[in-house]
Amino acid sequence: MALSHSIQMSHASVPLVHEVEVLDEAGRLKTTFIPGERPLTIYLNKREVVTLMTLGSAPEALVLGYLRNQRLVESPDDIASIQVDWETDSAAVKTHRNTVDIDALTSKRVVTTGCGQGTMFGGLIEEMDQIRLPEGPQLTQEAIVSLIDSIRSHDTIYKKSGSVHACAVFERDGNDKVSLLHFIEDVGRHNAVDSISGLMWLADKPGKDLIFFTTGRLTSEMVIKGAQMGIPFLLTRSGMTLMGLELARKTNLTLLSRCSGKHFEIFNAPERVIFTPAAAPQ
Repeated sequence: MALSHSIQMSHASVPLVHEVEVLDEAGRLKTTFIPGERPLTIYLNKREVVTLMTLGSAPEALVLGYLRNQRLVESPDDIASIQVDWETDSAAVKTHRNTVDIDALTSKRVVTTGCGQGTMFGGLIEEMDQIRLPEGPQLTQEAIVSLIDSIRSHDTIYKKSGSVHACAVFERDGNDKVSLLHFIEDVGRHNAVDSISGLMWLADKPGKDLIFFTTGRLTSEMVIKGAQMGIPFLLTRSGMTLMGLELARKTNLTLLSRCSGKHFEIFNAPERVIFTPAAAPQ
């Protein structure tokens, strides 16, 4: 994906999985893999904002997406640099200008159901009243099944070590074909979606022709972030919460859960899904 903004960024990397010794049920010693988890403290113009527990697979994108989704920065053009240093477990963000009242936003904090307890600043739930996605586009049943199969066959950290969530965003073309745009794994689904949001923001990528998939449940936090990105389709291998469904109804998001193999359940805005004649409900 071509980048549309000039931000000086580090390209920090750390081992994502670690080999450890365990004893099995027969008392035999063997080796296995577990994912890493480390703190990353974000400093915005030398001011400490939050500490995120993360796998560390895409730290700069995570920081950018977090700032976007919490509305702590108005535009990527406001950011001069993002420098991640794993020796100090910190991410230093410098901006060209300060246009956001951080004190006002951070004065109201909601602890979410995100793994490791995610946080939302300000009145994000109330602001969902201002978001209403357009009626289109539509997606065929074949495209949904193809997307689910693409996730199943993708090489993942989860297959090697477990204990992580994955989020992915797919792009649809004029022929209703879907292709994988981004795939991010992290110890919390909220981190993975923030990382994808950051990559989209950096490239000025609109969400209107995208489909978002997560292995985690669709809570209010996930629906809010999907609506913020303008993505009309949210799919999950898991389930959803009542508040997530209520916010999807309010913002006109199509929600699909229990997506596995050829199976899925549509919870909202089913008019966007085109069933094949043989499989159409009677």
